Amino acid sequence: MVLADQLTKSLAVRRLHQPVHLLGPLGLRLEFNTGSAFSLFTGHAPVLTVVDLLLVGGLAALAWRAHSAGSAVALGLVLGGALGNLSDRILRGHHGAVVDFVTLSHWPTFNLADACIDAGVVLFVALQFWRRPAATPPRPAASVAP
Repeated sequence: MVLADQLTKSLAVRRLHQPVHLLGPLGLRLEFNTGSAFSLFTGHAPVLTVVDLLLVGGLAALAWRAHSAGSAVALGLVLGGALGNLSDRILRGHHGAVVDFVTLSHWPTFNLADACIDAGVVLFVALQFWRRPAATPPRPAASVAP
C-alpha cells in the first residue's frame, strides 16, 4: 500500500499541473495538505508528524496481535495508509505537507493512503459487529443425588 501510494503521489506531483475532470464527480487536482484529515489542524505539520509516529507504533502493535485474518487486513490497510502519509510528512520537501490529488464533488481532496485508512476503519468496525461469539464450553451435567 505504501509503495502504491507513494507512486501515485509522485506521478501527481510530476504531471498534474492543472485540474483534470475524469468522470462524474471524480477528478484530479494537486494539493498539499499540512493538516490532518479534512485539513484539520492545518499548519501544525510537526505536531502531526509526532502524533502520526505514535499512531503508527500503536497500529503496528495492534496488527501484530490481530486475532483474525480480517482484522489483520483491516489494520494493515490503516497502517499502510498512515505510513504513506507519514512518509510524505518526513521525506517529501513540502514542509510536512501530504500530497492529495483525488477529488470528488462535495468532498475534500484525498489520496490512496487516505482511501486505505477509510476502508480499513470501515472493515475493522464491520468485523467487530459481525464477529461470531466465542463458543461457550459445555456445562457439566448436574449430578442427581439418590
